[in-house]
Amino acid sequence: MAEIIAQAEAITRSKSEPARKPRRYDYDIVIIGSGPAGHRAAIQSAKLGKRVAVIEKKTLIGGVSVNTGTIPSKTLREAVLHLSGFRQRSIYGASYMVKQNITMNDLLLRADHVIRHEIEISKHQLQRNGVELFAGIATLVNEHTVHLHFIGKKGEDEITARHIMIAVGTTVVKPPHIPFDGETIFTSDGLLKLDHLPRTLTVVGGGVIGCEYACMFATLGTRVTLVEMQERLLDFVDHEIVDALVYHMRQQRVTLRMGESVANIEPWKTRYGDGVKTSLESGKEIVTDKALYAIGRQGATASLGLENIGIVPDKRGRIKVNEHYQTSIPNIYAVGDVVGFPSLASTSMEQGRMAACHAFGIEHQSIPELFPYGIYAIPEISTCGANEEELTRAGIPYEIGKAYYKEIARGQIIGDTIGMLKLVFHRESHKLLGVHIIGEGASELIHIGQTVMAFGGTVDYFINTVFNYPTLAECYKTAAFDGVNRLI
Repeated sequence: MAEIIAQAEAITRSKSEPARKPRRYDYDIVIIGSGPAGHRAAIQSAKLGKRVAVIEKKTLIGGVSVNTGTIPSKTLREAVLHLSGFRQRSIYGASYMVKQNITMNDLLLRADHVIRHEIEISKHQLQRNGVELFAGIATLVNEHTVHLHFIGKKGEDEITARHIMIAVGTTVVKPPHIPFDGETIFTSDGLLKLDHLPRTLTVVGGGVIGCEYACMFATLGTRVTLVEMQERLLDFVDHEIVDALVYHMRQQRVTLRMGESVANIEPWKTRYGDGVKTSLESGKEIVTDKALYAIGRQGATASLGLENIGIVPDKRGRIKVNEHYQTSIPNIYAVGDVVGFPSLASTSMEQGRMAACHAFGIEHQSIPELFPYGIYAIPEISTCGANEEELTRAGIPYEIGKAYYKEIARGQIIGDTIGMLKLVFHRESHKLLGVHIIGEGASELIHIGQTVMAFGGTVDYFINTVFNYPTLAECYKTAAFDGVNRLI
């Protein structure tokens, strides 16, 4: 009886007391970083009618992707391909060039134009969606508060938000024992500041960045030596595709030093002037005009104050998240390169979108296992879905089908006779499991296979459909016939 009376009194008291108002925050979400992940998250949140703020510590928005990474490197690659005449060499000969004596200014002219355009577009998109942009250094005070130290003007402030998203990206790794000077020894972030093209170049690191720049400089005639501590390049890519890339890199006179570790890099005088000596653990020494250090990046989390809220990054500064991109604190998210692999602009954008949707309870769908990877080496590589090595380990019965650009009319027309498209499909159901491409337009072509896989399609679709003629897309039909014929 006493318990019933107590419950009744509690109900009466709750009716008489005014209901507590939910806490009022300055913003629904504060996003730290304006790169691909942060930008996409901000736009998605704004489209949902939320109050959004973006904090960027650089004077220009867009992050590494726009200013020193994805956009500049791919623009440089396009300039290299055009000015070097690489695409037409199979028709006009190995000596063919659109411009003789290509300079860094020739390459940077195009890159500067594209960078300025991308920054302006990104800024305009944020403005027209009502996103407030702060130029400053952000430090987390607690799970809902960010301390802001303004850049370009005096002053500090604290802003609160229901949700916080960390999209700070990464910074280059600079070992203290390597004397980086930005001229003869530099990182990928400093490449845009070079005053002239090197005659010889050592690239330390055979990851995506190292392979892309090694191919670009080799195409321009630079003698490149690539040093990689692993026995294979790009281990996450189908091995047959990588073998094809290695073959073509060697055709461009790239020297590959695989399974080698760097002991030291130091300035060195050569008969041509200032140079660099790269000493390997094996005792080998490589003397070149310049050295590009492209081993690893680490999360730009050092100044975020993660220790204030109990989030502990790994030794490379990366933040652990769950499938919704939540950190150990549910209302704080982390997206983009700062969470690790695959660290691509395209995947970062999607992570930002998905995290924003989850934060505000919006249903969303995505297929992470079908995220396409694009590697802008020369030749270009793109891959989506499973590769042969993964299927072999999983014990899944599969077959492959291949098509070569040199057998396709469009391949002859554009002068690409080295390209190849490879389909991987289930032997019994014919379900398409993976697509792997090397050659011109690979990162565009991949989306056809990606779409078929997303809908659970089979390799028979390519046999039964009609492609425009002449196109590179015909490779899908040729590869499908090749694969089915293998079954027979």
